[in-house]
Amino acid sequence: MKKITAMGGGTGTFVVLSGLKKYEVDLGVIVNMMDSGGSTGRLRVQLGVLPPGDIRQCFVALSEAPDLWRRLFLYRFETGDLEGHNFGNIFISALEKVSKNYDEVLETAGFVLKTKGKVLPVTHEKTHLCVEYENGKVIKGEGSIDENRFEKSRIKTAFLEPSVSAYPSALERVLDSDMIVIGPGDLYTTIIPLFLVNGMQEALQKTKAKLVYVVNLMTKSGQTVNYSARDHLTDIEKYIGRPVDSIIIHKGIIDEHIVEWYVSHNEQRVVDDLGSDTRVIHADIADNTPVLHNKADKIASYARSILRHDGNRLAKAVVQLL
Repeated sequence: MKKITAMGGGTGTFVVLSGLKKYEVDLGVIVNMMDSGGSTGRLRVQLGVLPPGDIRQCFVALSEAPDLWRRLFLYRFETGDLEGHNFGNIFISALEKVSKNYDEVLETAGFVLKTKGKVLPVTHEKTHLCVEYENGKVIKGEGSIDENRFEKSRIKTAFLEPSVSAYPSALERVLDSDMIVIGPGDLYTTIIPLFLVNGMQEALQKTKAKLVYVVNLMTKSGQTVNYSARDHLTDIEKYIGRPVDSIIIHKGIIDEHIVEWYVSHNEQRVVDDLGSDTRVIHADIADNTPVLHNKADKIASYARSILRHDGNRLAKAVVQLL
């Protein structure tokens, strides 16, 4: 059975996993552990736990438990002291508190949600993402970087503080995979942090797995303003330290009212300037049904994307590359 590993976090990776789990493959995911916004950020500060949000989303995406369990782990409290918190985030945080190590957290969450596939953190050490812009500004914390949405200067470099080592099982997974799917997801707050963990860049350079990069549909204010597809690819390959083998990019319409929403938030469709690059696969993979913002979500609506990839069509494009 072919082994496919996704790398990312958040809704982009949720979509990838939801599509791929319908295929007969050995599926796994290596998850970003630098989130510091919203419910996750509050739990990190108040309980001193690792960020649960992206891990929780990946468990739910791979879950084969009854739908009620999946809805439970996605439920967000709308009132009271728990307003804005996600039940799944609280569950995983509590699980970390009572478990002897993070391996036990992963094993128990996978058992409860009956997951099809491996969910692995990129690290189980606590750290924060930092970025330095070309204008000299330095920002610490994923949540703070997200909030810096009016920044026009490009990001010069990204780094972790403190430096941390990769989760050993995540490195093993990279080396043993037949294919690694990178993205989609916010370039500097979801994808690139994965490559900053000690040992991960070397593993990606050493693996014989085919590296597949899924290009984002839209730019991100404050992070990738005016970035083209080539700009995204250049930064990805810079932090991996090797070229990717295949690039999947959307070719098709994006509804006008969705584009207008993004323009009003200083964002735009990622321009395909990849030209005659033979690694590129064009496919109609956007889901033009806008995603509504949850009123209980304490992360401002501008920080949440309303456009997603279509999981089934994206998975089909990925599997054809095996």
